[in-house]
Amino acid sequence: MTRVVLFGAPIAIALSILFSGGDSEPPTITGQASGAEQADEEEPGAAGQADDEHAEEIAALPAGLAEPGMKETASRLVSSAEASTLDWRSRYGAIEDVGDGTGYTAGIIGFCSGTNDMLHLVEAYTGKDADNPLAAYLPALRAVDGTDSHEGLDPGFTEAWREAAKDPVFREAQDETRDRLYFDPAVRLAKLDGLGTLGQFVYYDAMVLHGPGVGADGFYGIRDAAMASADTAAEGGDETAYLDAFLDRSRSAIKARKVQRDTTRIDTAQRVFLRAGNLALDGPLVWQVYGETFRIP
Repeated sequence: MTRVVLFGAPIAIALSILFSGGDSEPPTITGQASGAEQADEEEPGAAGQADDEHAEEIAALPAGLAEPGMKETASRLVSSAEASTLDWRSRYGAIEDVGDGTGYTAGIIGFCSGTNDMLHLVEAYTGKDADNPLAAYLPALRAVDGTDSHEGLDPGFTEAWREAAKDPVFREAQDETRDRLYFDPAVRLAKLDGLGTLGQFVYYDAMVLHGPGVGADGFYGIRDAAMASADTAAEGGDETAYLDAFLDRSRSAIKARKVQRDTTRIDTAQRVFLRAGNLALDGPLVWQVYGETFRIP
């Protein structure tokens, strides 16, 4: 998984754009803070409190992908593409360097040591439990952020991660960080764009896969390109046509990579649902990723 992270602040990008006028004009980003200062600056509820109009608008809409059963389906769909399994809960302790230039990739959605979200996660975990197996690696995680380096992490970090994954507090921190950085911003923005449950999943999967960057290979850059060629449903456009345009841009961003260029998560999964007209993402679902068939009843 490759994520584009500007100035080490993915949540600032996501929330600043989400609660702007609806476009993806790059926001002003401040440098990464550390420790408690960072946690204060990035309180996930702050942006929502700052824009009651959007919060009320979103709250009035159907739950969509945020409905617990649909969120479980979304987690299983993402896990099929990220780890070739529907059992996403088995991935809390997973960790490896997959050679894509983002350092260690780990956990339920592939938090990366080189793309800032792993640092966010470990800081959040340490805020809950200062005496945890990963706390000692925070200085190293800050140092390698933005690189593929393992300096200061080897040889004990992977073992410490697996040990931490036995802790319910760490598993909860993974869930919360996933929601704060990826799931919640993606679903909120999809709803503001007038998208149903499938569209909300398309946004979420793209946010996980591409990261909340504003460049051509980041989520917001992809959304900008899609909006330039098709109106969103909220703009009066055809939802299917817009999602087709978005998936085209997402696919192009995958193909432009030097590694991890497989596009089956779009070609034989999301496109299958879209072409069937399943905008509500109703089950049963049958799809393929990397040639393997998956089913959700």
